[in-house]
Amino acid sequence: MLLDLLHLLITPAPRAQRRLGYLRDSIWLMSRARRCRRAWAPHLAASRAVMRAAIAGTERRDTAVVLGSGLLLDVPLTDLARSFRRVVLVDAVHLRPAQRAIRAFSNVETLTADLSGAMGLMTGAARELEPCLPPVCAEPGTGLVISANLLSQLPIRPVARLEASRRPLGGWTPADGDAFGRRIVEAHLDALAGLKARVCLVTDIDETEEDRQGRIEARHDLLYGVRLGAPDEAWTWELAPFGEAARNRRLIHGVAGFSDWRA
Repeated sequence: MLLDLLHLLITPAPRAQRRLGYLRDSIWLMSRARRCRRAWAPHLAASRAVMRAAIAGTERRDTAVVLGSGLLLDVPLTDLARSFRRVVLVDAVHLRPAQRAIRAFSNVETLTADLSGAMGLMTGAARELEPCLPPVCAEPGTGLVISANLLSQLPIRPVARLEASRRPLGGWTPADGDAFGRRIVEAHLDALAGLKARVCLVTDIDETEEDRQGRIEARHDLLYGVRLGAPDEAWTWELAPFGEAARNRRLIHGVAGFSDWRA
């Protein structure tokens, strides 16, 4: 708890990210990753393997972009830095552990950006969803863009804020939560589909709540009905083992990995 508070105080982050809870969410995720290190290990390794396959299959080796770089636990940073002249890590918040990790590489840089396209709506600075990919993704030299366990995360804060609001956000009302979430997911995929670079997509797609007897208590579609097609690789991620979210319940996510999603 004290370590989380320290990170909250010392981590540089734009005012909007602090106000909307993105910094707090990132710190909470870092704490869970530390507590669940063993349970998360197979998922992180599988994610890195899909990304390495994407690196090996990319011909243009000038720039690689990682969307949702986070703590870099699921990102093969060394492979990227060795394979590309320039690596750009994009996220709403870059915590201290990630900032320390990139110091070993002179060709790795960070970019702070809203990848949901909804931050302007949430702060009142925009009336509709905005472009959700930074310009570097479309630069001629960019050969690889990785969406790293990001897609299902994009709607979480915007949908929660919309549903808790007493007034519409743009043209969306509090009753439009599912449709709003689906539109955010679709917007990210549409933006990726419009790129000339190779696109690697790793994302969780559903969540299962399971008790200690193996009974399924609930299922949740994390992509709001959007279907991705058959992945190159698929696996399960024990996001919250027993005792993490609840004593007698664990959360398991289904994950899909595409080393060349547009193909």
